[in-house]
Amino acid sequence: MTTNPSSHKPRIGITIGDLNGIGPEVVIKALADPRLHNIITPVVYGSSRVLSYYRKLMGLEEFNYSVVKAKGQFFPKTVNVVNCWEDEVRINPGQPSRESAAAALLALKKVVEETKEGLLDGFVTAPIDKNTTYGEDFPFHGHTEYLTQVFDATESLMVMVGDQLKVGLVTEHVPLRDVHKYITKERVELKIRLLELSLKNDFQIGKPRIAVLGLNPHAGDEGLIGDEELQVIRPVINDLKSKGKLIFGPYPADGFFGSGQYKKFDGILSMYHDQGLVAFKYIAFENGVNFTAGLPTVRTSPDHGTAYSIAGKNQADESSMRQAIFLAIDIIKNRTAHVTAEVSSQG
Repeated sequence: MTTNPSSHKPRIGITIGDLNGIGPEVVIKALADPRLHNIITPVVYGSSRVLSYYRKLMGLEEFNYSVVKAKGQFFPKTVNVVNCWEDEVRINPGQPSRESAAAALLALKKVVEETKEGLLDGFVTAPIDKNTTYGEDFPFHGHTEYLTQVFDATESLMVMVGDQLKVGLVTEHVPLRDVHKYITKERVELKIRLLELSLKNDFQIGKPRIAVLGLNPHAGDEGLIGDEELQVIRPVINDLKSKGKLIFGPYPADGFFGSGQYKKFDGILSMYHDQGLVAFKYIAFENGVNFTAGLPTVRTSPDHGTAYSIAGKNQADESSMRQAIFLAIDIIKNRTAHVTAEVSSQG
């Protein structure tokens, strides 16, 4: 995930996530390097008071920022901060609360609002706590579901991106007992097509090779351990192959990752959350990034959670947050290049 400076510095929104988790810490640490300000115009959505608290806690007094006074008035070569709430919110590192969850949602909704208004080129979200955010005002199990709805996307795809692999999910935050209900020909094909399109447009891979995992142990063992592979997954793969797509599988997940076979493919489609993410986080935990493909804007996120157990202890590693920022920059540039190439070919 490398970046090259250009004349236009992308305006990247960054939410602080749950203020009692490690979000504020990894945001500050990632943006503390002033060299990053030569590449992007960072805009942090949350609270200057929260940043000041964690800056002092971590002994990073040299971390400076400017509070945004007027909508869209972002200053270059500095960290811009948009205050998303006026009331004082208690900062209690390591302790989840409805109060901190409500504040996190205010920041999330503000970054979405300003992205829709064209003030940002993309955004990065720090972790929220699903247990405290879920409710009548936020009936979603995570960022991905919410962003899919709020950006009016027909469908989206959670893609975990690392240096060695990219893993997309057919189902995301679904109880394991219900996963099979979502494994339909229509859904599997849609997710494959979303992954292929993203690999082409967002990652500039001309003819991506995609591996599809089976749902059952041993990929069903030819129907002995479930028939979803025979009835659903394989027919979709064969149909897409007949149309010239480089789609392969279904593969048994354990052997596929254990043998290193994943290295032969540009993208991998997993049937459910843990099937793909256990292997992904083992292989790419320090540099992994969560990317939401299929949205009209670019959104990335670190691949870790709120990590309450180490919040406020200055132990949080900002590597994934930094990589999430870099990936957002790269995808913004790749999408711009793709649009430019399409316009040129039509002109």
